[in-house]
Amino acid sequence: MDSAIFSNADSRSDDSLNRVAIIGASGYGGLQSIRLLMEHPFFKVTFLGGNRSVGMRWNDLCPFLPLQQNQVIENPDPELISKNADFAILSLPNGLASKLVPKLLDKNVRVLDLSADYRYRSLDQWKNVYVKEASLYSRRDHDLCAQAIYGLPEWNGSQISTARLVSSPGCFPTASLLPLLPFLKQGLIDTDGLIIDAKTGTSGGGRKPKESLLFSEVSEGISPYGVIGHRHTSEIEQLSTQVAGHKIQVQFTPHLIPMVRGILATVYGKLRDPGLTADDCMTVLETFYRNHPNIGVLSVGKYPSTKWVRQTNKALLSVQVDSRTGQLVLMCTIDNLMKGQAGQGIQNLNLMAGLPQETGLPLVSFYP
Repeated sequence: MDSAIFSNADSRSDDSLNRVAIIGASGYGGLQSIRLLMEHPFFKVTFLGGNRSVGMRWNDLCPFLPLQQNQVIENPDPELISKNADFAILSLPNGLASKLVPKLLDKNVRVLDLSADYRYRSLDQWKNVYVKEASLYSRRDHDLCAQAIYGLPEWNGSQISTARLVSSPGCFPTASLLPLLPFLKQGLIDTDGLIIDAKTGTSGGGRKPKESLLFSEVSEGISPYGVIGHRHTSEIEQLSTQVAGHKIQVQFTPHLIPMVRGILATVYGKLRDPGLTADDCMTVLETFYRNHPNIGVLSVGKYPSTKWVRQTNKALLSVQVDSRTGQLVLMCTIDNLMKGQAGQGIQNLNLMAGLPQETGLPLVSFYP
């Protein structure tokens, strides 16, 4: 096999590389994480954990993403993980991560969780939102929920850098919060009547087969789902409330689009100062994100496409103002598997390791 397909990091024996375990390796989050770490100059995948694939060689399971070491997928035993890794990325169904995290932290493994298990500061709130999972998994880790850092790097970067446990945001909250938070922080937008309309590709539903995501069900159509009470609504409201300094509620409606990857979130709100122009609002975004290379702000009149961020960790933001109504329209596109999941996870991992947050992350799309 041509050795050129293997990454430089894979072929190096440099003991200074940060060792990373990936648990849930064959799901979409795990696959994307492995792909990014294969070419990362400062990390090395040293442990692969799974469930149904335990005992299989990685290259037999995923020949399209070969690893030079061709590790055997193992049970995610905390003792074994701690002997082989400094960091652990958990890409597991909601509820499962909480079974591993306390044991990993006890063994001084720093954890990046891609699930929702530690996104809420309150375990009771998690139980209220993730009712089915709460009935399946008995959790008492209130302290870890309070300690976990919400992994939106552009807003919690300093806390992430020293954290033992980082919980990466959901894909919809990432695309919704990035354009909205600067206006909440500055008090420029009326906090009543906030509306978020979002579209996503089918990969957001994960790799496990589901009838609603079959090609014949999704193709040639668009449909809303989770119209009232979608799980990500409360996640969006939690950080919005923290940034605004008072309780925020939003009306959030997701839609399924017949494409594999990508999210477009459009946020509507009323400007408190009707004299503000779209150029003024663009300046707000540029000011907040000027030192964040994973964020791009488009000029007024340019509206982002999901194709422009496909397979990158870039978020593209745009803004418009309706002078007739005083309505602010914010737009954001991300790749849901990258900036909405694994890519943002590596961005957090970079910060945890003391690296520039964009290290090893693709920021330019292969358009079209």
